[in-house]
Amino acid sequence: MKLLLKWLLSACALLGVAYLYPGVEIQSLTSALVAALVIGLFNLVLRPVLLVLTLPVTVVTLGLFLFVINALLFWAAAGVLEGFYVRGFGAALLGSLIYSAFGLLIDLALERLFFQR
Repeated sequence: MKLLLKWLLSACALLGVAYLYPGVEIQSLTSALVAALVIGLFNLVLRPVLLVLTLPVTVVTLGLFLFVINALLFWAAAGVLEGFYVRGFGAALLGSLIYSAFGLLIDLALERLFFQR
């Protein structure tokens, strides 16, 4: 139940990003649901590999290179999907930052909802 709710809220977060920032466009709720799923899969599969491969650069930049990795994954998801568009790397960077902020809020809300004592 928690996973489905997180997926739905992540799709709503993508719609929120598209509403707040014109560099990111989503055509429909269905496109947002698919995009949230693909971004989640990219973060699950590709992100750990990229983190290991770019560890020296990440250490030298004191972790700031992680923003670049997040932006690349966000941009890559838009590249493989129809109905989800990102206008360049700068838009991907800002869009991924906004999406990450929404993700933190979603995680906090779900933790409080499902793990109240």
